[in-house]
Amino acid sequence: MASITINISDQQFEKMQELARELGISPEEFLRISISEWLNHPQADYTSAAGYVLQKNTDLYKRLA
Repeated sequence: MASITINISDQQFEKMQELARELGISPEEFLRISISEWLNHPQADYTSAAGYVLQKNTDLYKRLA
């Protein structure tokens, strides 16, 4: 298995931690699942799903911002 290191802002990191915590998983597992889903589904499906999630969770994202 390969590993990768990326730089994200503290704000993005905190949001990611909160979303992972809400799902009851580690931040690493949250990212692994997110990347896997993105890579394994056609871009149109991902864009559609991402739009749905963003719209559905607008209030949550506002509270996290």
